[in-house]
Amino acid sequence: MSPATLSLLALLVVIVASFGTKLNVGILAVAVAWPVAMYAAGWKVDALMDTFPSSLFLTLLGVTLLFGAAQANGTMAAVTQRALRLCGGQVAWLPLMFFVFACAISTVGPGSIATLALLAPLAMAASSRARIPMLLTALMVGNGANAGNLSPFSSVGVVVSSSMERVGLGGHEWAVWAANFSAHALAAFAAWALFGGPKLLREHTMVEFEVAAPLERRQQITLLIGAVWIFAVVFLKVNLGLAAFAAAALLVLFKTVDDASMIKQVPLAVIVMVCGVSVLVGVLEGTGGMDLFTSLLARVATPDTVNGMMAFVTGTISTYSSTSGVVYPTFIPAIPGLVEKLGGGDPLQIAFSINVGAALVDVSPLSTLGALCIAALPEGHDPAKLFRSLLLWGFSMTVVGAVFCQLFIHLFTG
Repeated sequence: MSPATLSLLALLVVIVASFGTKLNVGILAVAVAWPVAMYAAGWKVDALMDTFPSSLFLTLLGVTLLFGAAQANGTMAAVTQRALRLCGGQVAWLPLMFFVFACAISTVGPGSIATLALLAPLAMAASSRARIPMLLTALMVGNGANAGNLSPFSSVGVVVSSSMERVGLGGHEWAVWAANFSAHALAAFAAWALFGGPKLLREHTMVEFEVAAPLERRQQITLLIGAVWIFAVVFLKVNLGLAAFAAAALLVLFKTVDDASMIKQVPLAVIVMVCGVSVLVGVLEGTGGMDLFTSLLARVATPDTVNGMMAFVTGTISTYSSTSGVVYPTFIPAIPGLVEKLGGGDPLQIAFSINVGAALVDVSPLSTLGALCIAALPEGHDPAKLFRSLLLWGFSMTVVGAVFCQLFIHLFTG
């Protein structure tokens, strides 16, 4: 069997394992990449080591250290609590506020999982008191967190932008965010219209929130340093990850957080997953497996249908698998070869379709976002009912994402 075929089979093993095992597939990816590269393809150790994405690793580590510090010292929770009070107690505004706040927090940098871990318990508890349907709250806060998840500051946004840059599609970070935001905003509006939003507008109910404690000195310093970091990245064009290391170091030196608590918040499992799968993808490219992979993809698509088809395929896989750890690192590198095999198609539109299609299903309870919403469900509500409803929603989003990308994705790449 050729090294190309073996590398593709290794990728298939990793994808299947991501569906039904608890093993971190980044570990498995390196484990299967090693014999394929060294014993089937005859690579040297250094050649295999060179596939490790060191730049991506440092960027992910720096960003997650910085926001780990903000989470550990209570800054993110304090900001979230204050944001919820801006609705002035109007119940009808709460679902919209959940979406806006989750999106804003996720966009700034923590990403969807950290944002939902902070916001979901507050949102679900407030909705229970205000008698807002739990499904509506879960979909609004989940879609909101995911709507901001592909910003240049979030760890998942870094994975996407790094993958796109490696295939010559860099420089579109905010357009990627806009496409992802638009798809999730449409999904959230549909959820609001279908699951109780108009009724809340008619009832004019009020709800009270607890008074937030004043910001502590350490939280004020954290917000100031975070704002300087964002300014430096956006306007001074400093390196995102390296600047995040500097900002995190300042937070420790100013005693706003201890380094042990900060490091504890870093999602090392996610970083291992992303980097490990990237190693396998590097082997896939080097052995000709990527060429074989794109040939198979080209059989189920045409230049005219490729946007919708890729959104559907990646959305279906993402329902059971890791979007950032498996889908993005696997499918984005395949774009140039896929376009060549198809004899047409816009590479940028395909990349955007992969990004949006894979993300839109992530409020499913099989994903971390949906699971966090169910875990935050207050007593007196049926978690099995919410699980079933979110599962149906997640599956329906595979079709919605495909239709959205087929019809509208070109609007974001012109």
